[in-house]
Amino acid sequence: MSETTAEASSAKLMVDLIISLDGYASAEGWPGWWGLEGPEYLAWLEQEGEKGYTFLLGANTYRLMSGMSGEAASEGSGYSENEGASLTGLAAVPKIVFSSTLQAPLTWPNSELVAGDAVEAVTEMKRTGTGPLSTLGSLSLSRSLLTAGLVDRFRLVVFPVITGRTGRERIYDGYPDVALEMVDSRTFDGRLQLLEYVPTVLSGPPGTTAR
Repeated sequence: MSETTAEASSAKLMVDLIISLDGYASAEGWPGWWGLEGPEYLAWLEQEGEKGYTFLLGANTYRLMSGMSGEAASEGSGYSENEGASLTGLAAVPKIVFSSTLQAPLTWPNSELVAGDAVEAVTEMKRTGTGPLSTLGSLSLSRSLLTAGLVDRFRLVVFPVITGRTGRERIYDGYPDVALEMVDSRTFDGRLQLLEYVPTVLSGPPGTTAR
């Protein structure tokens, strides 16, 4: 195996989430993006799609997103034009799926199945890879990778809704304590807030236990 520089061989990993103000990933009965996507946000999503990410996801997200992508590609799917374009576009990007229950070959194009331990696999991917990595949904996977100290960036787009009654998939349940250093923030369409941090997993509150 040829030698590579540390810079070239280290792939950065980002946990990338959309979230309601009260910490949910989705809400029953609400449309995608809580119905609040606007032209600035959609243009930014398109730009992000050109950065060459390899997406990491678990079995549940794979089943959900591959089904939605196939559905969006059919006529009369019921998805909005923006939702449909976003979902069908995912078929063309590289995806790594971590699962002990799915069987290869996976039917969603450009999807590779990894049956082993996700933390070990991503550790090796970061050591040897040359392109950026990002999670796609997959809350349990994101939590495991963060807890293991593998996440270089923790990025949220906060949607200005509180879904206390209908909210589903609480994002931060089971998380360790994490210190966050803000490295980027911006507002889309006057209402959506992007927040990007460098995370540091803590063993307890600062000043009482070592990080």
